[in-house]
Amino acid sequence: MHKNLPSFSKTVLITSVLLSLAACNSTPNRAPIEDRKVGSAAKTVPAAASSAPASASQQPEAKPLPGAENAGKPGYYTVKPGDTLIRIALDNGQNWRDVAKWNGLDNPNLIEKGQVLRVLAPGIDAAAVTTKSVTSAKVETRPLDGKPVAAGAASSGASVPTSSTSASASAASAPAPTSVSPANAARENDEDPVWAWPVTGAVSAGFDEQRNKGLAFAGKAGDPVMAAADGRVVYAGSGLRGYGNLVIIKHNATYLTAYAHNQALLVKEDQAVRKGQKIAEMGSSDADQVKLHFEVRKQGKPVDPAKLLPSR
Repeated sequence: MHKNLPSFSKTVLITSVLLSLAACNSTPNRAPIEDRKVGSAAKTVPAAASSAPASASQQPEAKPLPGAENAGKPGYYTVKPGDTLIRIALDNGQNWRDVAKWNGLDNPNLIEKGQVLRVLAPGIDAAAVTTKSVTSAKVETRPLDGKPVAAGAASSGASVPTSSTSASASAASAPAPTSVSPANAARENDEDPVWAWPVTGAVSAGFDEQRNKGLAFAGKAGDPVMAAADGRVVYAGSGLRGYGNLVIIKHNATYLTAYAHNQALLVKEDQAVRKGQKIAEMGSSDADQVKLHFEVRKQGKPVDPAKLLPSR
């Protein structure tokens, strides 16, 4: 078709074709640039991915719970799931209000799992308290009048002091003078209280450290429940699950007593009470039948009340 074109025109046409071919041949030379762009983008993705951990590491670390530095130390307690301040105080032989004060708790209902609480008064040597609770003298069984029981009349569950210690034990166990208030007696006297039975009913279930941390007494709804010794009420309410309407009395730095399942409470927190004073009426709150569940706690640990109460 180009036979009739002038030679000059043929030359121009050939030149144009050659330039077009050269342009086509130059296209592969741009591929590395495109590859570098792709490669650059590919490198950018890992960089973005690696920035995620970096941003995570820049997040502020979780703030340690209050008292964490005291975990495991004597006189401190680490909060566990389901704990309440009332339960912690009872298990450590303390007034829950004191525990709240020692730990600066504005709201005693707000405690967290893992939080470490002081459960011993500031300035008290926890090691000395532990040693004293382990090496304390054996319990003497006494009747309601406070006089020592003769060795032959002691109940089988109690031990009688030897002659070398009976005099001092009798003096220590004598009731506080009437001029000393129960409040002061509870704060100052750290000897064994003079115990009395909390009800007149019979024992329906004995002490078992695992299943029944006290004694259960049978009775009728409304039967009087009495303080087992002089002391001060540190709790009166129904905030401790499984105990119903509960009264807790602190007798001294060593002993607490608890009276559970009442139908009515007749005392208030921080009220001083005397041995034999009516503090509640027997009931079946948080229980399947009318009964009194009675506990004695020594340094927070449940002990068998039958070894402390006088013979009937």
